[in-house]
Parts: sequence; structure tokens; C-alpha cells
Amino acid sequence: MIRKIIHIDEEKCNGCGACAAACHEGAIGMVGGKAKLLRDDYCDGLGDCLPACPTGAITFVEREAAAYDEAAVLKNKQEAKIRHAGCPGQQMRRFNRDQSSSADTVPAAGVSQLRQWPCQIKLLPVNAPYLNGAKLLIAADCTAYAYARLHEDFMKGKITMIGCPKLDDEDYSAKLTQIIAHNDIESVTIVRMEVPCCGGLEFAAKKALQTSGKLIPWQVITISVDGKILS
Repeated sequence: MIRKIIHIDEEKCNGCGACAAACHEGAIGMVGGKAKLLRDDYCDGLGDCLPACPTGAITFVEREAAAYDEAAVLKNKQEAKIRHAGCPGQQMRRFNRDQSSSADTVPAAGVSQLRQWPCQIKLLPVNAPYLNGAKLLIAADCTAYAYARLHEDFMKGKITMIGCPKLDDEDYSAKLTQIIAHNDIESVTIVRMEVPCCGGLEFAAKKALQTSGKLIPWQVITISVDGKILS
């Protein structure tokens, strides 16, 4: 049948995933870092995804397409609940912070600079689209509490990854190696506390940089327990 259905321009798509999150029917998915209409019969043609797209990559067209199948959509939703029965906080999201100002401009106090979710190292997808071309901030959990200006001074313009090797009791190096090796990372900033257990985070990041075989600019910032920058 000929009906109204969405069309996604892959050249305009920036891979943010906002349309996939906005599509309640599950018709849109992320494939190879780009949004894709997975099944015609999942698209109801109402266009909830259109206003979510920041680049205008989604439009309506009229073409031959399978009729909207509400029963199939409901079945897919039930199966998705079973597949993703884990923590809902692992759902990948991207936040489009205002990038109109220069990188040197200090954002207003109280404005979050977190650009993606999740931010925990062990929950972050290895091939998330926002990792390509990213400047990584690998920060210890406690730094945000000890250093009041972490958002303004270190998170602005970066993809933030946080962890604590003491509490997680794991070596992050394998996960970080995958992220650095499989994505076009521009730089790595490591922000740690002065306490010895934070050395595990620094070690894991340095090991990942070395194992990846890439020459990427990196730096380590150490924060004191009373909130001062030591190095």
C-alpha cells in the first residue's frame, strides 16, 4: 500500500540516537552509528521522531510500505522488555549541550556539562556513536565532590567516564582499551584523587593508551582531598 512513512537521510544523521529514543514503536534503531528505519510495519507515520532530530535528517515521504502492525509492535515491546530486563539506567542517551560558544568560554555556574548517559565506565557502550571524535575525560567518582568546578573546568566539551577501581574491584584497562582502539579519540584527560586507590584508575587509562597502539595526547590531573589541584 502507498502510505506516509518516515525517511532518514544518513548523510545528515549525526548518530545522536535521539530519534530512536523518541520512537515509541521501536521502528528506528542505530546501525553502524546511524539511525535506520528497521521495519516499515513498526512505523505509525505520526512522526514523534521528527522534532527529536537536531539535524533535520528525518522527513515524511509517501511510498509503498507495509501497513502499520500494532500487534507486531506490542509483541516487539514485550520481547524487548525481556531482552533488556537489566537496569533501565543503561539506556544510551546523548545530550546536545550548547556548543555555540568557544571552548574557552566558561559555562554558567550550575549548568551540567555531562554530554551522554551512561557515564560509568563499566556501563558505557564500547561503540557508542558519540565516542568517535571525542575528547575523553576519565574521572574518579570522588573528584566531582572534592573539586567543585569539575563540570566547568574538565567536563566541558568532553565525553565523561567515571569509575572507582576500589569500589568496583575491577581492572578497567580492557574496557578502556576497546573504547580507545575502536573509536577516533582526540585526547584523554585523567582526573584522579590523591589517594593511593585512585592510582588504579590512572594505571588502567595509561595501559589502555599503550595497548591501543595509538598516539593520543593525554594528561593526568590530581585533586587533593580538600579540593585543590595538585598537578
